[in-house]
Amino acid sequence: MIKLNLPNYNFKLKSKENKTLIFDKLRKKYMVLTPEEWVRQHFVHFLIDKKNYPTSLIALEKQLTINNRKKRTDILVFNTEGTPEIIVECKAPSIKITQDTFDQIARYNLKLKANFLIVTNGLDHFYCKMDFENETYIFLKEIPDYK
Repeated sequence: MIKLNLPNYNFKLKSKENKTLIFDKLRKKYMVLTPEEWVRQHFVHFLIDKKNYPTSLIALEKQLTINNRKKRTDILVFNTEGTPEIIVECKAPSIKITQDTFDQIARYNLKLKANFLIVTNGLDHFYCKMDFENETYIFLKEIPDYK
């Protein structure tokens, strides 16, 4: 897998039926290692190890329904009250981050109302703070550490 613009982590990998699997410490099981999963696993570890977010507040592939269609957030971080605080949309490193990616996460946030949005392909990371009053988002240099 490609080196990402995130810290390196020692992942548990194994091979099964000609597929590489990566151990997901939140779901406590091995997942097929796709390029998007590689980004998701790195970003989860970044949130936990570098930004100090508790694992108990992080959910992966949380389902939501938008316009009668089932969607999934890649990473959803809750606050201590149990409401969404951060939505992270992960793309494979080969996928360029475009306005469509921001539109996708913004649609999710119409329902979830998180304070922060993150879009990453593992190489480029975009951090946004919601401005609900003006119905827009403000780009940040980085996401705040967990308080």
